[in-house]
Amino acid sequence: MLEEILSFLPPQITDPAMMVGLETKDDAIVYRIDDDKAIVATTDFFMPVVDDPFDFGAIAAANALSDIYAVGARPMFALAVAGMPTGKISTNVIAKIMAGGANMAAKAGIIVGGGHSIDSPEPIYGLAVVGMVHPDQVKRNCTAQAGDVLILGKALGVGILSNAFKGGDLSDDDYAQMIASTTKLNSIGADFAALTEVHAMTDVTGFGLLGHLTEMCQGSGLAATLDLNAVPLLDCAIPFAKSGLNTGAGTRNRDAFGVNVTLPADLPDWLRNLLFDPQTSGGLLVSVAADQASDILAMFHEQGYASAGIIGQITKGTGITVSD
Repeated sequence: MLEEILSFLPPQITDPAMMVGLETKDDAIVYRIDDDKAIVATTDFFMPVVDDPFDFGAIAAANALSDIYAVGARPMFALAVAGMPTGKISTNVIAKIMAGGANMAAKAGIIVGGGHSIDSPEPIYGLAVVGMVHPDQVKRNCTAQAGDVLILGKALGVGILSNAFKGGDLSDDDYAQMIASTTKLNSIGADFAALTEVHAMTDVTGFGLLGHLTEMCQGSGLAATLDLNAVPLLDCAIPFAKSGLNTGAGTRNRDAFGVNVTLPADLPDWLRNLLFDPQTSGGLLVSVAADQASDILAMFHEQGYASAGIIGQITKGTGITVSD
């Protein structure tokens, strides 16, 4: 779909300073300033995934910041992007959304220095974020190497939990787990920038684990194998998945990326759905040299990513094979 949309764009000028653009579906653009500095820019926004306005703002901000961290950069500042149905929701609710976003930005060590808002039929909120990285330390989603080990930083299941929430089926504990996952910043990505053993990186968001891994494999010209039993899942999402709950985006991910994936013949649908489940503010997917994987995993755990785990490896060939 993206390729079809882009095909209608006029030819773009060539700029040698543009290090990362549209070509490999990376998480942010990277523009070289000089030999020591490159600017990173991204934007992300969406409609509410939860009812609490402060939580909504925080999740949207964490999701936008994730794209900065996914290329190994550190954020510098942000601008708010907001569409609010004035006259339908109170200024107090709007203020709480903005406060949630500003609070998350503060946790990242930056300010929201301004932005733009419009009157819209439904609430929309997010951030445009600018960061900085050394040009030699940019992490991409297309530079994995055969023999690398794959590490996933957060457990899957946020999409299904969001759907359960809309149906009024989440307990307070379930909701707390979902919020804890979606508001955990992927700030560890900036720490990986200087580590040469980290070869490739992306964050798992709307295309689900298998969609974003497909992009990594295709961009790198390689294949991957996944150990199904090693893929971390949010415990509270499993009962909802087993009950048959899924998302429209998850189904679209299966249709779009399933041709690239070989799954066990007896894999139950609920587990298949979780592998394609769209994540909001999902975890980093890191391709790392095998002899350093345990050290990188230890870094995840030390920084509070309790669910992080080694889930597979990069191999020669094409496609993704999932084994149980």
